[in-house]
Amino acid sequence: MELPVRLRQARSALLLIFLVHGAVFALLVTRIPAIQDRYGLSDGELPLALAAVPILAGVGTVTASRVVRRVPPHVVVRVVQPLICLALAGVGAGEAVWQLAVCLVAFGLLVGAMEASLNMTGVGIQRGYGRSIMLGFHGAASLGGILGAALSWAGAHWHLSLFTVFASSVVMLLPAAVAAGPRLDARPDGPGAGSGGPSAAPTAAPSAAGAPETRPGGRRGIPWKPLLPLCLIMAVSVVADSTATNWSAKFLEDTLHSSEAMATVPYGLYMVATLLGRALGDGWVQRWGAAAVVRAGAVLAALGFAVVAAAPEPLTAVLGFAVLGVGLSVIIPQALVIGAQRLPGAEDTAVARVSLFNYVGFLIGPPLVGAVGAAVSYRAAMCVPLLLVLCVLLVARSLAAPNTADSSARVPSPEAPRTTVG
Repeated sequence: MELPVRLRQARSALLLIFLVHGAVFALLVTRIPAIQDRYGLSDGELPLALAAVPILAGVGTVTASRVVRRVPPHVVVRVVQPLICLALAGVGAGEAVWQLAVCLVAFGLLVGAMEASLNMTGVGIQRGYGRSIMLGFHGAASLGGILGAALSWAGAHWHLSLFTVFASSVVMLLPAAVAAGPRLDARPDGPGAGSGGPSAAPTAAPSAAGAPETRPGGRRGIPWKPLLPLCLIMAVSVVADSTATNWSAKFLEDTLHSSEAMATVPYGLYMVATLLGRALGDGWVQRWGAAAVVRAGAVLAALGFAVVAAAPEPLTAVLGFAVLGVGLSVIIPQALVIGAQRLPGAEDTAVARVSLFNYVGFLIGPPLVGAVGAAVSYRAAMCVPLLLVLCVLLVARSLAAPNTADSSARVPSPEAPRTTVG
């Protein structure tokens, strides 16, 4: 059956918006040393400032889950993305610490709302397609991360000011995302049409059979229990991801005594491997089912960490980080999709709740790995996420339980009724 034009347009638009979001986030995190220098932050003050961002992002996620009770997620995306870009430019423009604090508070809150709304919109578009396409959206974010890192490198290479790098990047990226925004609404006949698209009205359709009983404007009857395994998988995956992105360079330099140039290679290769895994992952889900892909991803991630921890020289560790990237790439998007399938009639709530544990992982991962590395060794530190990822294998067995076994292998049909509940 041929897909509606507006549904295909919505997919293309969301791919572009995911790419822009990935680039903007990468621009901030790759310029942290320059931000520290600009605002004169001490080594003790910087971690506190950075820790505030995921905490605030969690608040933003919870807020988004409430907002989408009355406003479709794609509308939230269109409003929030320009504000995130302005907050990024503000980080580069400020001079006083209080100005940095204001911009980081805004950035954290808006990123949490943005990522939750992006994933809600992606789940809705995937529902319309009737097959797995969610990994492609996250692959676009990975590609955006590579683009953002390249822009950041160019700014550092040519000694451009922080504001010049951030503002010029925003000027280049934002117009494309703003132009794509109106195409996110996949309904064929405008407002009020259909019930399966990403912008279905909050009360457009009755709850699906077996859906948790809900009341308008309230959350009573929406259980946490079906989502707890997925929340754990999300947190563990982000701990593992943050280990690769935050500690790979230090591991190569301090433990394997690589050159400074070689120490930059794992992050880039990890990102490329993540992009590759997400580019191919939707086909894997179609063939083997989401639960099997999550388990296979956990096995690859554990193998990657084992190779890194045991590496006798830098090149072996670099290859281990690449294997890790392929394994982790498929887990987070599928946790969100399976969460939505576990709460029919309350998909947006499910996505927001699972997304919240993304920031739990960010808060736990870097400090935990850093503490073990400082107290014992960074080889031992790499074993911490390795053991946590192995726990995913145990938890992932529940993803194929009778109530979700069928949905783990395919996406619900476009005709499935849906009620958006915050």
